[in-house]
Amino acid sequence: MASHSPTLAKDGEAPSFYMEEDHHPEGGTMLGFWIYLMSDCLIFAALFATYAVLGRNYAAGPSPKDLFDLPLVALNTSMLLFSSITYGFAMLEMAKGEQRRMQLWLGVTGLFGLAFIGLELYEFAHLIHEGAGPQRSAFLSSFFTLVGTHGLHVTLGLVWLIVLMVQTERKGLIPENQRRLQCLSMFWHFLDVIWIGVFTFVYLMGVLQ
Repeated sequence: MASHSPTLAKDGEAPSFYMEEDHHPEGGTMLGFWIYLMSDCLIFAALFATYAVLGRNYAAGPSPKDLFDLPLVALNTSMLLFSSITYGFAMLEMAKGEQRRMQLWLGVTGLFGLAFIGLELYEFAHLIHEGAGPQRSAFLSSFFTLVGTHGLHVTLGLVWLIVLMVQTERKGLIPENQRRLQCLSMFWHFLDVIWIGVFTFVYLMGVLQ
């Protein structure tokens, strides 16, 4: 059973609110997280379906071929793919008990993730500046919703990554931290797969049609 009370501080130390799960079964955590990922799959499936229905309703406005900068999107895609690779390196170092090297690879992963979000925000700002905001047409509404939802997930993943790096620095590679890092690994790779779908279905097919 998980402990829900903050760790008591020793004399002269600041109180710690790190929650250790001494008797929390690993299988239950991983199963619960898989269920969460399946619910996220349903969300993205609904967004992809919405885009499939509305993606050609331009309201006499610009089409994907007019708007999308495919080389920029390809560069952004490479940032997320590289981040997935570096997270894999971090997990390998965790398995070997190399905490410092693991933290280094997690930091590199975070930098790639920040680059991805930065390029996505640049793309959104450019589209809005060109008068192609989400209110312009059904196509753009569904585009901003789908791509923005994925970007929000990546942002939350970056926050989670930073929190785990701090927790690992303070508590080391205890079983609780390793389990949380494994959950974040699944989440990060899941976002990678979703983005490949976005790149193919939204950007690539949009430009080629």
